[in-house]
Amino acid sequence: MVLRRRLLSLALIAAALVGVQLASAGVAQAAVRVLYYDASQAQEFVAVVRQGAQNWNSRVTNVRLEPVPAGRTPNIRVYADNGWPRTYTTSLGNGYWYMGREAVNDGYYQPRISTHEFGHILGLPDRRTGLCADLMSGSSAPVSCTNAFPNSTEAATVNNRFRSVSRSVPAQTYVWQPAA
Repeated sequence: MVLRRRLLSLALIAAALVGVQLASAGVAQAAVRVLYYDASQAQEFVAVVRQGAQNWNSRVTNVRLEPVPAGRTPNIRVYADNGWPRTYTTSLGNGYWYMGREAVNDGYYQPRISTHEFGHILGLPDRRTGLCADLMSGSSAPVSCTNAFPNSTEAATVNNRFRSVSRSVPAQTYVWQPAA
């Protein structure tokens, strides 16, 4: 009889433990998707590229931009050249972009350019609203604009796109346009 009670007690404890584990597994959230970027070819703009990544990391929760560790293939490559900033995506979270000196020489705020181009990699198109508050308005905002952070709508859109890793965005090319 004593042995039977002990076995029953052990079975109840085991069932309770399984029940707790099943309940906690139901509230588990999806892991943050980490995208690795390589800024080794960004020349004098390496620190600005890092700042653009940090600007996104401070506003979104479902994706994180990190420098590529040794031995790993980056999702994103960043280059510098004398043209306009532009981004070439291959899929959501993958592609490459250029920190173009033409926009820098025209006086556009470098951290805004960097954060904006990362925005394309994260699935956002140009919006050309002319508003400084809209990161994805790009060069349609005045040259004097120093806002280098996505607004709440842009951040929410990126969080939604990265809620599920199965979401896809077709390959695109985005070119920074001089203000008219």
